[in-house]
Amino acid sequence: MIDRSDPRWAAYVAMTEALIEDFRAHNGEVTSGPFAGRTVLLLTTIGAKSGKPRLAPLIYTLAGDGYVIAASSAGSPANPAWFANLVANPVVTVELGGETFTVRARVTEGDDRDRLWAEHVAAHPALIEEATVCPPSNAEIYPVASSTNT
Repeated sequence: MIDRSDPRWAAYVAMTEALIEDFRAHNGEVTSGPFAGRTVLLLTTIGAKSGKPRLAPLIYTLAGDGYVIAASSAGSPANPAWFANLVANPVVTVELGGETFTVRARVTEGDDRDRLWAEHVAAHPALIEEATVCPPSNAEIYPVASSTNT
C-alpha cells in the first residue's frame, strides 16, 4: 500500500475510484484498467479503529459456495487495511455481479490456507509476480480469507 504522504497516493485513489465506478456500471465486470477481465468483488468492511464502512476492490476465487481473497497487498510485506478490519469485524458486505450480500469471513490457516492460496494463485498468475516483490518468506505467509453466506 502506498503511504498517503507519497505523491502516488492521489493516482492510487483515482485508479481505485475508476475501478469501482467501472465495476458498478457493468454489473460487476471490470472492463478497463489493470483489473479488466479479472474476477473482482467489492468488499465493504467496518473499520477496526474508525467503525466506518471501508470499501476495497479485490480479486477473488470461488471455493465451494464461498469466496477466497488474499491479503497480498500487491506484494507488500504489510497486510492491507481491509484485512485488519475483516479480522476485527468478520461480517462483511460483498458486491458481486450486480448483487450485494453479507458474508462471514474467516482467516484460513495451515493446510486449508495453503490449498486455497495455491488455487487462488493458479487462477490469478499475476499474484506470483507480486509475490516476487517481497522475499519468499513473506510471499508464503499472505493471509487468505474465505467466506460463508450469512
